[in-house]
Amino acid sequence: MQKPSTRTYSANRIWFGYLLSSIFLFVAFCLAITLGSVQVPLKEMLQIFWGTLFGTHGETNEMMKTIVIDIRFPRVVLAALVGASLAIAGASFQGLLKNPLADPYTLGVSSGASVGAVMTIFLGFTIPGLGNFTLPVVSILAALLTLIAVLGFARFVERSMKMETIILTGIIFSSFLGSILSLMIALTGEELRQIISWLLGSVSMRGWEYIRLIAPFFILGSFLLMWNARELNAMAFGEERAHHLGVNVQVRKYFVLASGSMLTGAAVAVSGTIGFVGLVVPHMVRMAWGADHRHVLPLSVLNGASLLILCDLVARTIVAPTELPIGVITALLGAPVFGLILIRQRRERRG
Repeated sequence: MQKPSTRTYSANRIWFGYLLSSIFLFVAFCLAITLGSVQVPLKEMLQIFWGTLFGTHGETNEMMKTIVIDIRFPRVVLAALVGASLAIAGASFQGLLKNPLADPYTLGVSSGASVGAVMTIFLGFTIPGLGNFTLPVVSILAALLTLIAVLGFARFVERSMKMETIILTGIIFSSFLGSILSLMIALTGEELRQIISWLLGSVSMRGWEYIRLIAPFFILGSFLLMWNARELNAMAFGEERAHHLGVNVQVRKYFVLASGSMLTGAAVAVSGTIGFVGLVVPHMVRMAWGADHRHVLPLSVLNGASLLILCDLVARTIVAPTELPIGVITALLGAPVFGLILIRQRRERRG
């Protein structure tokens, strides 16, 4: 795992990274809005947004306006929020666990959220007053309960809660919850297709309601992680050294774990299981711009949003009119990168 360099990276280089990432996000946004079964010219897209923002009514096609504002725009925003959430959570977990192969799913939080969602579909129950929001709300609650269980068990096993103990505890809970998930799928009848589709991940047909659900968790979780960026830098050199530098390791560890799990749980709740974003994006950011978490975290937000927007675009256009689950695209992209990271890590250890 690469550690933050003691030398200060050139300010110009870092700002170039922000500029490049912002341009990449803008290009991804424009492509996702304009491309699809119905092509929307870039000029017309800009006119539609201008008219919607300032209330001017130019010569815009009503059908195009509906496609841009009501269908594609909320889908792109949701994909951006999910991608950003998974990426910054992955960056924080990798920094905390000092392992480039760590991602938001290491602690079993994703498995917990998935079990909550599948149980809701399987039992077909609705919480009074929530209606369609029962599924995402139960997913978030299940994710948070899983985090509490993982941390509680890790503390029971080893009071100091070393990173290795937390990782092993997460693997144990992931395996157990995966078994429960498989059991429910095996017992499912008519809901099987809906469950499998949800587990593969998608941001299709999910409007502003889902954006309003994930947005508060994204804002709070991202703020807490960026607030702990300096502490993540210190802990990358080891817990003892971080303690000598004045970092309250136990408290900061809880902050990072809770914030990252909150982001992951909220993302899984609104989009289903989407893997490898939290693994690929932080790794690429560190390779390009260094390992300083003060910059890794915000750059991961920008590039995570861009990556998932583009993956969703590919998912709905590559075999149009059929739409692929976005989780399939991220897995096809992430699995080879996972292998390359593993090979590189092994070579570094041998060298």
